[in-house]
Amino acid sequence: MAAVGIAFGNTTTSIAYVREDGKLEVIADPDGDRFIASALSYLGQDEYHGSQAIGQLIRNAENTIVNFRDFIGVPFEKIDTTYSQHSAKPINVDGKVGYEINGNKITVEEVTKRHLKKIAKDAEDYLGEKIEDVVLSVPENFTEEQKALLINLAKQSGLNIRQTISEPSAALLSHLTSEKELNNDKVYVVADFGGIRSDVSVIAVRGGIFTLLSSAHTYELGGNKLDLALMDFVAKDFKSKYKVDALGTKKSWAKLNSASIISKKTLSNVESAPISVDALAEGFDYNNTINRMRFEVVGRQVFSKMAAFIEDAIKKAGLETLDIDSVLLAGGSSNVPKIARNLEFIFPESTKIIAPSLDSKLPNPNELNSRGAALQAYLISTFDDDVIKQSLSADVVETKQLSKPIGLKGADGEFITVLPRNTVYPIKRVISLEASADDVFIELYEGERTIKETVEEPEEESEDEDEEDDDSEDEPDIIREVVYKPSKLLAQLALRGAGKGAKVEVVVNIRKEGKIQLAARSGKVASKGVIEA
Repeated sequence: MAAVGIAFGNTTTSIAYVREDGKLEVIADPDGDRFIASALSYLGQDEYHGSQAIGQLIRNAENTIVNFRDFIGVPFEKIDTTYSQHSAKPINVDGKVGYEINGNKITVEEVTKRHLKKIAKDAEDYLGEKIEDVVLSVPENFTEEQKALLINLAKQSGLNIRQTISEPSAALLSHLTSEKELNNDKVYVVADFGGIRSDVSVIAVRGGIFTLLSSAHTYELGGNKLDLALMDFVAKDFKSKYKVDALGTKKSWAKLNSASIISKKTLSNVESAPISVDALAEGFDYNNTINRMRFEVVGRQVFSKMAAFIEDAIKKAGLETLDIDSVLLAGGSSNVPKIARNLEFIFPESTKIIAPSLDSKLPNPNELNSRGAALQAYLISTFDDDVIKQSLSADVVETKQLSKPIGLKGADGEFITVLPRNTVYPIKRVISLEASADDVFIELYEGERTIKETVEEPEEESEDEDEEDDDSEDEPDIIREVVYKPSKLLAQLALRGAGKGAKVEVVVNIRKEGKIQLAARSGKVASKGVIEA
């Protein structure tokens, strides 16, 4: 029996598992696609899935269902049909979202069951065994009712959902596990740019525990916006050549959309790509080549809004870009190099941008959700359902966290962080120091955030520099960084007779009720105390 992770998106679905050798693998469908289109199409009595269904959009759009995931559990009157204009259109079926296919009505719940059942069958054929345990990644903003309905639909499809995991948590778990950084205390931005929607989450990782600080969601910045920008560019060029509207019919729109998606993906890997469409409109073919620079100019407004969207999510968390340690790009559209390059401009050099265009060894960002879900499935595969249920109880999940960092005052008055801001408690942390005298005085403080600015003077030019540069004056670089200084004194201890140069272990323990215990020991000498937080 296999344990797998499934990432079910509006645009694509992927399924992954942990192999016997401990490596993660994303499963391909019979067509060889690891990112399987979340699409179904009907031609007569035949049902098509994945890329075969997407191929039907050109000639059979009215019977091809796409972009339906976010309709699950949403009343018909509350949905936005913007992204169903060139496929089967949603209809009202007893207050629920549905479709009319070949004269028959089908609800979005039934569509979901058929899609998941096909995904499961293909995965079982690939693995050669039945799938037993599944962890399903879900959007961070899905309601509890939507999650419960999705779990029920998956079970009706033959899948035993042991747990759900939010998409940003799944993506981050996948990255941190592969990089062996799960226990590092950092603040991450997970920016998921998908096909028709984008999501940004700010997550603090403290001792392996993820704490969501803020999140934002929009349907205005999906990869389809880049497709539309490229389509508009081609349509204008086509019209100037042939005086014909390349987007005038559903068939021509579908043809150009398909070609634009292929060109966009190609430009993520090479500097230029062809855009070729046979009989695009009124019998005229279109053949051209676009380079990456032109594509970036065509999509500049979308790229700018993507960067601004991330900045807004950071502000929502009460933070600045200086507070972010790393930005993890997830979702298929994150393969586009321009997105990562724009982020390098708005974040300081100390912030790491994690994207395949900057590090070719990274996995495809479209895999992160399913890989993270697969890791979680592997981890809980030996647990009983009761244990998993208890781990999700309010007492466990709704933990408290520090609003300010807690640390020690150093010999020179500097702040030595012991527990960073947003650390979840109860928690115990031990650090080692070297005694600067026989008697050691330890003071525990809250930290106050300040911005330190360092002026970095430009390097002096050599005498043989070009004379044209003599009149130019290089402005000094101002480097800004977040630092903390001791603020509110929380506790203090005296460790007498420790011995100069001795190793001193300082223990800070925050209990569930918020009491802080400070202790220190060196050899046979020890001291401790308890105060109210």
